[in-house]
Amino acid sequence: MVTNVDGVDPRELQSLQIYLNEYRQQAEIFSQQLALLEEGRVEAFSAIEAINGIKDSPDNTVLLPLGAGISVRVRISEPSRVLVNIGSEVVVEKSSEEAVEYLKDRITEMEASAKKVMETLEQIRGQMNEIARRLEAGYQQFQMQQARAMQDGEQAG
Repeated sequence: MVTNVDGVDPRELQSLQIYLNEYRQQAEIFSQQLALLEEGRVEAFSAIEAINGIKDSPDNTVLLPLGAGISVRVRISEPSRVLVNIGSEVVVEKSSEEAVEYLKDRITEMEASAKKVMETLEQIRGQMNEIARRLEAGYQQFQMQQARAMQDGEQAG
């Protein structure tokens, strides 16, 4: 029979393991959010490059990807005007310069959000490390406790 001589409670170890699993799930969610923010940021930079590329094209011709590695050359009739989805499926027409400024503002917002998510993720990882440390120490102590109990049982018998 295992005794609780050193105060290691198996229920506490189980609770710590549950907390660790919950923190892992939270960390995964925040990591996914971070990846989405980075993807949005890269997409916005690409859009800025495309808008600037259209302005630099001498005959306003660009390649339009259709999918599956297929593209067509298209001529842009109004290279100085673009359509911008501002959210909730609302699209507005803006000048190229306004669209670039809009995208730069979005990039700034995404970078600020990413910073907050990273800070939260670091806090969660710190808590995970602390729980993992406590859990490991508790398991080691519990194993030593079991070994002592077995030795005591063998000596009594």
